Parts: sequence; structure tokens; C-alpha cells
Amino acid sequence: MKDAFGAPQSLLILGGTSEIALATARRLIARRTHTVWLAGRPSAALEQDAEHLRGLGADVRTVAFDALDCESHEAVLGKVFAEGDLDLVLLAFGVLGDQARDEREPLAAARIAQTNYTGAVSAGLVCARSLQTQGHGSLVVLSSVAGERARRSNFIYGSSKAGLDAFTQGLGDALYGTGVHVMVVRPGFVRTKMTAGLDDVPLSTTPEAVATAIEVGLRRRSETVWVPGALRPVMSALRHLPRAVFRRLPI
Repeated sequence: MKDAFGAPQSLLILGGTSEIALATARRLIARRTHTVWLAGRPSAALEQDAEHLRGLGADVRTVAFDALDCESHEAVLGKVFAEGDLDLVLLAFGVLGDQARDEREPLAAARIAQTNYTGAVSAGLVCARSLQTQGHGSLVVLSSVAGERARRSNFIYGSSKAGLDAFTQGLGDALYGTGVHVMVVRPGFVRTKMTAGLDDVPLSTTPEAVATAIEVGLRRRSETVWVPGALRPVMSALRHLPRAVFRRLPI
């Protein structure tokens, strides 16, 4: 059944243990969502998260999904769509990496790029085609403000998110008018397990705040969502700073 005003009945999460995605699932289950697929690498954590959402009243299923195994995406995701129409796909997988280590170890850097960009392109296209076939639904992709302009401190991660962001925008344009809604979400620093141990920064946010912004964006049929919203003018200013000035900033 078609999603109504940002309140999907069915949800597929790619990256089933993502704290942002799970916070989003909780909000949507409280409103209208009753079927949830958690796609991720088989683990105790994935099963625990599924059980938690079942406790909220949802019919939750898990599916083995590996972002790096692009050759399996069509078969794995095709089976999920074959079970019935999906109102919302939330692409939420990604790795932050360790900038200092990854600069020394090119294979580690390549793994970040393959996960955050290549895997997302593959899975995103498979889901987009299935959504277009069913004639409705939303694809929400978690990008990052880090992709707006590469910073010395995390340019490997940032460059992968820049590619993902550009891909998502182009995909949204390609699907415009087909009944499929594509939304890119650009959070700032989110306080999660992935960022544990890192220094907090101004305009930091939480998984719950990102989930709220996603829900509002779905209701408004937004194409781009910044979290928090104040980051939009900040990043616009930083993007246009002369490079000689930008590289001297303590970021």
C-alpha cells in the first residue's frame, strides 16, 4: 500500500544496526509503520535490535546484507521486494574509519570508499529500480556535512560522502516524476557509538534529532535535509572560502 504523508507502513533499513536508522524506525513505528526489514551482516546486535523493534509492535525481519558484496545485492534485495511493496528504504550503512591510519594504509582507505560509496551506489540503484517498478516509495540516504568540503582531518571519509551525496542528488533527478521520492540527509557530528571518543563539536546532534528531521522531511517530501538546520548557512560559507583560508581553519 502506498505511503501516506510521510507515514510509511513498511520500511527497509540497509545498515540494520545504525543508531540513526533505529531511532527513525522507532519514530515511524509509533506512527504507522508495522513492517520493518533490518538488512545487515548477521550478528547478535542485529538480532537484538530486531527484537527491540518487535517489542514496539512491529513485524520485524532480518536479512543478511553486506555492503561490500555488490554482486549479491540484486538477489538479496530482490527477495525483500518480492515479499511485498516497500514504502521506505533507508540507506544508513557507512564507516568512519581512522584518518591517520587510513592515510598510511591505502587498502583501509579503499575499504571506506567501497563501503560508503561503491556499496551505496550498488544497493541504491537496486532499490531505486524496485521502487520505480512498484510506482511509489521513498529512498532516504544518509550523507554527511563532511561531504560538502573535504577537510584535512577527515578527507577520506568526507570524499566518500561527497560522492554519495552527488550520486543521490543525481538519482533523485533521474527518478523525478516517477512516483519515487529521493531524499538526502546531511547530519553534522552525531553522537553515536561510531563517534565515541571523538571530541564534540559545535552544532553536534543526536540520532533522535536526525530521526525527527527525517520524519519531517518525508512528510514535506523534501529533497535535502540538514541536521541541525543551522548547518546549511554555515557549510555554504565554508564551501566558498578561498582554499588558502580554509586550510588554516582548525577543522
